Amino acid sequence: MTDIRVLTDEAQYRAHSTLFRRAMHWGPPSDEQWPVVLPSYEPGRVLAAFEGDEMVGTTQSFGGRMLVPGGALVPHTAVSRVGVRADYTRRGVLSALMREQLSTTPDPVATLRASEGRIYGRFGYGLAGRVRFLRIDASKAVVPGSPVGRVRMVDLDTADKLLPELHDAFGLDRPGEISRWPGWWARARDRKTEADNLVTVVHSGPDGDDGFVCYKVSEDKDFKHHMEVEDFAWANADAWRDLWIYLTRLDLIDTIEVDAALDDPLNWLFEDPRVVYTKDVYDQIWLRLVDVPRMLAARTYGAGEPVVIEVHDELLPANSGRYRISPDGAERVEAQPDLTIPVDLLGAVYLGDTRFSDLAATKRIEGSRFAEADALFAGSVAPLCSTFF
Repeated sequence: MTDIRVLTDEAQYRAHSTLFRRAMHWGPPSDEQWPVVLPSYEPGRVLAAFEGDEMVGTTQSFGGRMLVPGGALVPHTAVSRVGVRADYTRRGVLSALMREQLSTTPDPVATLRASEGRIYGRFGYGLAGRVRFLRIDASKAVVPGSPVGRVRMVDLDTADKLLPELHDAFGLDRPGEISRWPGWWARARDRKTEADNLVTVVHSGPDGDDGFVCYKVSEDKDFKHHMEVEDFAWANADAWRDLWIYLTRLDLIDTIEVDAALDDPLNWLFEDPRVVYTKDVYDQIWLRLVDVPRMLAARTYGAGEPVVIEVHDELLPANSGRYRISPDGAERVEAQPDLTIPVDLLGAVYLGDTRFSDLAATKRIEGSRFAEADALFAGSVAPLCSTFF
C-alpha cells in the first residue's frame, strides 16, 4: 500500500530530488549543484510516496500569493517536482500524492506547470492561462522616439538584492502572477552563474527604479547573435517602452526571443508590427481551486445578470454545490443551477483565459445562460505567470 510521508531532512530531500529528476530523464543533482538546490526545499511542503522503505513518488510545493481578477492577493501553493518512479507508474502513486497534497495545503488555490496536458485534469487542475513565444527581428525593430528614463546595468550581487524588492513592488500586475519565495531566487542565482553572459538592466523613472530585464546572448555557427529575455517586469508603460528601446538598439543582435501575455501590445511598439512574430502559443497556468467558496469570493465580477453555477468536485467534495455569481460577488445557494461545471473547468475560466460559451460549444459543460456567465467572469487583461517553477 502506498504511504505518503512528509520529508524532514537533507538526505531525504536529496533522494526526493534524484527521484524526480530521473522521472524527467535527467541525472541526479551533482555535489556542486546540491548546495544551490537544497534551499529550494521548504520544510513541511515536501511529500514522497513510499512502498515499504522505497521512495517511489514525489511532489513538493512553495507558499506565496497569487493575484486574482480585481486585484486581490490570495495565499497560493506552487506545485512542483511531481514525479513517479518508472517502475511504479499507473499504480495509483500519483493519485495518492495529489490527494494528500490538495487535502492538506493551507492555501485556497494551487497552480502548476504541466509536463503533459492529460495528467492533471483528473485532479481538478484546469488550463487557466497561456503565453505567446515571440521572436523579434532586431535588425528591423525600430521604436519611434527617445527614452524618457534612465537604464543602467547592475552586477550579480546588486541584482540578487534589488530584483526581489522590485518584483515584490510591481511584479504582480496581472491575474495569475505569483510572488517569488527565497528558494526561487536562490535557484535564479544559480542559473545566472551557469549563464555567465547573463545581463541585468534596471530602469529608473521620476519615482525611482520601476523596471528590470535580464537577458543573455548566444552566437550561432553563422555568427548571428540571438538574445533570450529571461526575466522582465515593469511598473508602468514608460519603463516597458524604454527597456524595449534599450534591447532593440543594442549592437550585434539579430533576433530577440521573449515570452509575453496573449494581449501584450508589443507589435504596436515598432514602426513595422511584422518585426514581431508569434512563434508559438503554449499552455502555462494550470489552476486548481482548492477552496471554491473562498476563491469565488476573492475575485471581482463584471456587469451582468446573476448566474447560478453548480460545481462538481470528486476529489474535494466540500467544494461541490451551487453558487450564485453576480456583480456583487459569490455566495452558496440552493437555487436551481443555470449551468453545471466540473472543478477543473471552473479553474479554466477563473482567470478569464477561457469562456463558458467556448466550453459549452465543445460539450464540456451543460446548461444555459453561458453568455451571462462569460460577462461576469471576463477579465480586463489576459492572465500570465512570468515566474517559472
